[in-house]
Amino acid sequence: MDRFSWSDGILSAEEQLITQQNGVRIYDGTQKTAFDYGKLVLTSHRVVWKDHKDQKCILTLPLSYVVQIEEEGSTLTKSAKSVLHLSPADPRRPSGPSMSSSFSFIRFSFTEGGQKEFHRTISEAVQRKRWEVRPAQTQAVGSNQKQLRTGISGIEKSIQQKHMDTDRNISQAFEDLSKLMDKAKEMVAISRNISTKLREKQGDITEDETLQFKSYLLSLGIDDPVTRDAFGSSNKYFQELAKQISDVMEQPLKTSGGVMTLSDVYCRLNRARGLELLSPDDLVNACRTMDLLQLPVRLHVFESGVMVLQLRSHSNEATVADTERTVEKSGSLTAEELAKIIGSSVVLSKERLLTAEKLGKLCRDESTEGLRFFPNLLLTKAL
Repeated sequence: MDRFSWSDGILSAEEQLITQQNGVRIYDGTQKTAFDYGKLVLTSHRVVWKDHKDQKCILTLPLSYVVQIEEEGSTLTKSAKSVLHLSPADPRRPSGPSMSSSFSFIRFSFTEGGQKEFHRTISEAVQRKRWEVRPAQTQAVGSNQKQLRTGISGIEKSIQQKHMDTDRNISQAFEDLSKLMDKAKEMVAISRNISTKLREKQGDITEDETLQFKSYLLSLGIDDPVTRDAFGSSNKYFQELAKQISDVMEQPLKTSGGVMTLSDVYCRLNRARGLELLSPDDLVNACRTMDLLQLPVRLHVFESGVMVLQLRSHSNEATVADTERTVEKSGSLTAEELAKIIGSSVVLSKERLLTAEKLGKLCRDESTEGLRFFPNLLLTKAL
């Protein structure tokens, strides 16, 4: 790290921008540094690293220090890296983050891809040695004319850089799955915009079709998923996660009868969270805090151990009464038959029948054909 120096990041007149890549971490030899996440900019003369959070933290490394470049491939747990072997530090160099280092090489870790492109371009830049080419001396006609040329050159470079950034963003958006997930927030914002316009539209599209299409669009993903890294304590993490689960699942619960098994909730949430997958334990712990937070959604556990997520406004008494009426209308029902009638899962249908039986509303007949439930005539017919 003693070859790096602080910089303002402004390119000189003879310097040309080659490429840039986000999500780059710097290692001093084999040791990880505090420069953990930033943008790596390669020019014809140097490498510039800009911190993602602190815009004033900018490091620069002249390409004249580079004597050899190597690659380290990625694994399941490690990102691809470029290794730059460097010549000894110049004692007359500007001040930097470190005055001495026990290593003669540095490593750039590319957490968001792009290592192959950087390795190719920096190898070409080091071979060309553009920093050794002295600019042609021109006679200054006047201070105003010199400032005008500098201004035009700056504008041209700015336009060129914007075009390069646009082309790079388009190509990187479809490079791999991780790049596509980086665009998830934009996709969700677009889906919300479309759903708003459809809701306001009148004519051929009915209100039911509008709401259904809106639910499809909003199921594209969660734009800002709650993660454990963002909170210092587990209690705070579970509370914030419970609030987000409640917000995301409230509408699907309304359209599914007010109850949904926790396994279905788990699948829906992880599909919406993209790469920020949620563990089953975190889901259960978050759901257990919903009652304390008085959220519109809460966790309910049946006697059989089946866990469900249900609306706070959901009435178990009304569910039992509805189940009793459905069985009376059909004469008798199994869990599979009830599931087809009410459009629910077999697990939930069986729990509804067992709950009604426990309250004396139904009777069971268990035979080789399976478990079948009948109305309890002892309550409705006089002896």
